[in-house]
Amino acid sequence: DGPDLSMYRRHAKRRREAPDHALPASSKAPVMTTTTHDGPGGAFSSSSSSGGAAGASSSSSSAAAFYAPPPRRLHFFVRATDSKTIAIHAAADDTVAALQPEATVASLGLAPDSTLQLAARLRSTPHPKAWQLASHIAATAASGDAGTDSAHTLDDLVKEYIACCDPGSQHNRNDRRAKGDTGSTDRHAEDYLDIFLQSGAAIALVRLYLSDFSFSRSYAERAIRCFLSTDPATLPPNVMLVTAPVLLEFCRLLALTAGNKDSLYKSCRYTLASVLCLPLSVLGASKSPTKVIEQVLPFAREIVELVLNGLGSETMLVPRTDLEELSNFFKVLRQQVLLWMPDGSMPKNMYSRECKRTDTWVWELHEMSMNLLKRVDECLKRLEMDLSSLSSDTRGVIENQPIWVTRLHILAILTELDFISGIFEDVAHNLRFVLLAHKAPLNALVRCSKRNEHLHWLKKHKDLLCFEARRNLVLMLFSEGKDDYGELHEMLIDRSRLLDESFEYITQAKPSELHSGLFMEFKNEEATGPGVLREWFCMVSQALFSPQQVLFLPCPNDQRRFYLNGTSVVDPLHLKYFVFSGRVIGLALMHKVQVGIVLDRTLFLYLAGRSITLEDISAADPFTYASCKRILEMGAAEIDDLTLTFSRDVHTLGSRKTIELCKGGQDISVNISNREHYIDLLIKNIFVDSISDQLANFAKGFGDILANPKLREVFFGCLDLEDFDRMLGGSNNTINLKDWRSHTQYNGYKEKDRHVNWFWK
Repeated sequence: DGPDLSMYRRHAKRRREAPDHALPASSKAPVMTTTTHDGPGGAFSSSSSSGGAAGASSSSSSAAAFYAPPPRRLHFFVRATDSKTIAIHAAADDTVAALQPEATVASLGLAPDSTLQLAARLRSTPHPKAWQLASHIAATAASGDAGTDSAHTLDDLVKEYIACCDPGSQHNRNDRRAKGDTGSTDRHAEDYLDIFLQSGAAIALVRLYLSDFSFSRSYAERAIRCFLSTDPATLPPNVMLVTAPVLLEFCRLLALTAGNKDSLYKSCRYTLASVLCLPLSVLGASKSPTKVIEQVLPFAREIVELVLNGLGSETMLVPRTDLEELSNFFKVLRQQVLLWMPDGSMPKNMYSRECKRTDTWVWELHEMSMNLLKRVDECLKRLEMDLSSLSSDTRGVIENQPIWVTRLHILAILTELDFISGIFEDVAHNLRFVLLAHKAPLNALVRCSKRNEHLHWLKKHKDLLCFEARRNLVLMLFSEGKDDYGELHEMLIDRSRLLDESFEYITQAKPSELHSGLFMEFKNEEATGPGVLREWFCMVSQALFSPQQVLFLPCPNDQRRFYLNGTSVVDPLHLKYFVFSGRVIGLALMHKVQVGIVLDRTLFLYLAGRSITLEDISAADPFTYASCKRILEMGAAEIDDLTLTFSRDVHTLGSRKTIELCKGGQDISVNISNREHYIDLLIKNIFVDSISDQLANFAKGFGDILANPKLREVFFGCLDLEDFDRMLGGSNNTINLKDWRSHTQYNGYKEKDRHVNWFWK
């Protein structure tokens, strides 16, 4: 015998909002005779009273003068006017709607075998169609549980009910609220699904699913799976957003009865996790964050156990669906915790078991996170041992090792732990400690990762990553190109009009077209392929960054390094060329082509969303750098003699213009106490404010090439300037010819062939 589902009726509403006309006339105002029997643990005293619509009382000839301890369980046998008997189970601390607020069953003081006269009046409802259909579903499921074949239409009935949840559905023509009250349509689907739960339809379907008859079980499963459908025709998107309470009820009932290994339960739990993560998902409009957390936490704990078991196995493998559920449940929990405590992470004393003032879910969530981190630490230790057994040559091509690709789920779990570390201080501290202790396997995993923008949290730990790992981390932010030539953006360029035609091809293309990759040909030339594309990138980059184009200027002490030219704003077309420049640089990085130029630190820091300091301008503007350094070294009298104000003079096309560094800057003198602020504003004006349009257009062009333009600052934040130099400009180191020759493989040739010797010479 399975668990008794009737206990769930204690948590349901005592009054059912069923329509008057949904029941037979004889049931409009039922009068029922109720006999009480006490469960184990004591007995109620006898008392005498009468019942009506507003309450319930007992009628007995014998009244006790004393009160015994209340029983743990109470059983009400309700005999309706149609002579049918219903057994209702209650606990002594349950409440009854008709009693005073917070009053309990125990306060009635009922003796065993007391008789109560209950009178009830069923209230009206704005959703008669919903009540009729939900009651029909519950009744059909109940008849199917008896072994009949009448439940074969259950899935059709549930589909019809879900269709009624859509305010625009033709099924709602008889719905009073759907007809005229347009302001209530937002809650329409929520009301319908709430009626579905109140009617007992969910309990009836689960009870049918537990049937000994296989056909009854299959009918119930098909009906329940209607709420799990991804087909918009079965489950409209606006209805899916509010299905969380129904899914939560199915999960509770199935977990208690069928068990957490049941396939239908797993499907319900997976769908619940997915729905809860939808941006506008609803889990009860009036529920507090702690209530939501307490409802979701048991399922999150269950998933964490599954993940821990997978990581602890010999293979350390975790199913993809378990990882998705872990991610979704953790996301919901973190959102609710931030609603509960929006100030940020909790102090450590709040999530210790000894803290009596904190809800138990706080330390439970912390304990789950720490257990996950400990298990990941053990996995990284095992990976480090595997890595140490590899030769140095094999370690250099770790990206090609299939065994490491199958371990990438460890990075996914680390991502979730970083996500939750925003709540608990010590989780963040211990996560950093684990990463620091296992840098080698961490780097190997990052180098093996494919397109994944969710790893950008590693920007906080980029000092633990090698260049190859940091490079792969940012390359994953580009869209994955297509191998099919038909999907590539094709260009046919005339060498004599290289820049003009390239500008047209690149700027007129949609970003999505460029994400697929480029196919390049020069007019009247047969050559195609990566070599031609690489040549085009280098030629266009050299032309764009040429001083003749007035877009960029080379740094005085490094002719390969460029910064934006402040006078480039004179020609309005130049702004479009900055978009073009940003796209070309982004495409070169996406195609892993080194074009022989690099960007100045000031431009790099702007793209990374970071402030520019005095030391950052030394390469781009040595004169301003030296002047500011002298001001910082001067005494008070020397600074006063300079008669500087918070403004600067700009010469453009032979004219002079004064620009204030702040409001009223011309009237503010620079002195020894405000000189540092003056220098900060001066640098910001020269390298950001005065060229803001050019910077914004260059940044936009670069962002167009990323899979998500909003991650442009993340891209540059994951790199050091030296990393970006190597990726875009190549290395300045001389190639070791001997080392190159010793690692060369000859296919179809021999090392001593004449052509090979020519090549090396």
